[in-house]
Amino acid sequence: MGVSTSAPEEGVALVTVDFPPVNALPVRGWYELAGAVRAAGADPGVRCVVLTAEGRGFNAGVDIKEMRRSAGHEALIGANRGCYEAFAAVYECEVPVVAAVHGFCLGGGIGLVGNADAVVASDDATFGLPELDRGALGAATHLARLVPQHLMRALYYTSRTVTAEELHGHGSVWRVVPRERLTTAALELAREIAAKDGYLIRLAKSAINGIDPVDVRRSYRFEQGFTFEANLSGVADRVRGTFGTDKERQA
Repeated sequence: MGVSTSAPEEGVALVTVDFPPVNALPVRGWYELAGAVRAAGADPGVRCVVLTAEGRGFNAGVDIKEMRRSAGHEALIGANRGCYEAFAAVYECEVPVVAAVHGFCLGGGIGLVGNADAVVASDDATFGLPELDRGALGAATHLARLVPQHLMRALYYTSRTVTAEELHGHGSVWRVVPRERLTTAALELAREIAAKDGYLIRLAKSAINGIDPVDVRRSYRFEQGFTFEANLSGVADRVRGTFGTDKERQA
């Protein structure tokens, strides 16, 4: 359990997340993920990183149960900082990052995928931000990189999800494949990227980040300020208190 890195083929690093049962990451998990991605990108022999996950889904966001067990705001601050570092690690990775997504990709998962350079998804993958149903805010910055502006707003306000096929239609998912072919398809794209010159691909990553119209770190940090306000006001605890209850399932 945790985050592991392997080298399935020359020039490609495979970073795998495994936090059963649903890959809802604890605070330490976000930092482990950030460290693994940064280390892989800094390896001169790596020209592409594939980010994947074991289990039922790619990522279910932060571990809300960890927050409930923690007194005060320590866990909230840790989760916010951890997410911030993990999202930034993907975006700032020295080489392109391909996200291989299966099952659910929710909350913090959107932060990871939205900051990736390319996305390959299985045909059972769904994407969404249930933040308003969890007493939180954030990652609209990253959802806006996956869908058009008005769709992002509607998805954010309703907490609805979209399918991999829908995102493929918007051009944000490179390929949609059967679940059993996900890793193979992601590695095929990574192999094509890794065939480029290592120095040049790093220059290309820096250049493309440099022309982004939105500073994703600054934008996400702005969003996080409202998450703190929601917690300080007490509304976050009230909403989060329904998580996993019959009341939430009936909503």
